[in-house]
Amino acid sequence: MSDRRNVTPNDLSAFWMPFTANRQFKKAPRMFVGAKDMHYTTSDGRKVLDGTAGLWCVNAGHCRPKIVEAIQEQAAELDYAPAFQMGHPKAFELANALVSFAPQGLDHVLYTNSGSESVETALKVALAYHKVKGDAGRFRLIGRERGYHGVNFGGISVGGIVTNRKMFGTLLTGVDHMPHTHTPGKNQFTRGEREAGGEDLASELERIVTLHDASTIAAVIVEPVAGSTGVLIPPKGYLKKLREITKKHGILLIFDEVITGFGRLGTPFAADYFGVTPDILVTAKGLTNGVIPMGAVLVSSEIHDAFMQGPEHVIEFMHGYTYSGNPIASAAGLATLETYKDEGLLTRGAELAPYWADALHSLKGLPHVIDIRNLGLIGAIELEPIAGQPTKRAFSAFVKAFETGILIRTTGDIIAMSPPLIISKAQIDELIGTLGSILKTLE
Repeated sequence: MSDRRNVTPNDLSAFWMPFTANRQFKKAPRMFVGAKDMHYTTSDGRKVLDGTAGLWCVNAGHCRPKIVEAIQEQAAELDYAPAFQMGHPKAFELANALVSFAPQGLDHVLYTNSGSESVETALKVALAYHKVKGDAGRFRLIGRERGYHGVNFGGISVGGIVTNRKMFGTLLTGVDHMPHTHTPGKNQFTRGEREAGGEDLASELERIVTLHDASTIAAVIVEPVAGSTGVLIPPKGYLKKLREITKKHGILLIFDEVITGFGRLGTPFAADYFGVTPDILVTAKGLTNGVIPMGAVLVSSEIHDAFMQGPEHVIEFMHGYTYSGNPIASAAGLATLETYKDEGLLTRGAELAPYWADALHSLKGLPHVIDIRNLGLIGAIELEPIAGQPTKRAFSAFVKAFETGILIRTTGDIIAMSPPLIISKAQIDELIGTLGSILKTLE
């Protein structure tokens, strides 16, 4: 068989690529054909340092042996098992492993195939929970401006990124949004959480509760750190205040940890970092190191047990997916968690965070850089937009970065980075040094 790894298909038209400028890409394709540890290999044989963990998901680095072997062995042993009314051991084993290091009290797991599906599942659980408790009047869902919760209808309804919402009609009804946590013109170049404003921002939830009445609100959903919108760090006290308000009014609190889960902040979950436990915790991405699509929703025993009523032969919650707890995905998840544990990756971000912060903030003063933000192993460099051409400056940086040998991600005119947790200090220097050189060339 011929080696097709370095062959670019001669017709790119059939694949309508997601979140991509398709016409621009297909004129000058950027193709990856291999990956190992911290690097991708391009179709023309170059190495590209991964500064984004793929799409925030390859936390343990690429093509890790334990994960690869687990997938190979599982595919040969049990490729698929029905998810409805049947089970297989690894799905239960993975759920046990997840709850063993999740925040205390999150004791039950529902499986999905992506972060978007995890969000939809969490929202449905929240609405159904209030109904089975006899409180069906709680139908409202509260999200946050600039929040990203995937691309399904529930997720874009509670999400607050205008470009993701504007083409799709009225979306879900009964949704409202809190203000985001970014304060342009204030607190630029802050390292980590800023000191002031957390409780005031969170208290906006009280205004929304007063407007709609608490008896109509089912759940509040937030990313502990808003990632895809450009790394918006919450101020100190913000999440604790949200927890206090939701508890007071009987509202469920959902943390979307699709990005912040599995070591990104130097703790297993952002809930651990901030010392706040939600009622429902949403995961995906790093659960399987991005290798196989899989997500998981962790819920409290109080929520789970509310459904476990009535005749035992009756389905308690009418929801699920053909691939919920898929055998190969479960095997990948178990091997991923073992890799994290063996190499201390769920806490390694805490060790590297100061070095990462110093490197990022060394870019202050370069042309067009108007803000830098960081927490754990996440960072953002915000660029001044070109007048009349928003996003163009950052996109130019993205293309130059790929050509120069580093992978970054852009959202609007913000460069976001979240490298695999195995990154070395020398590789941080390479990543940030190369980016700095690129920024100096931007128009």
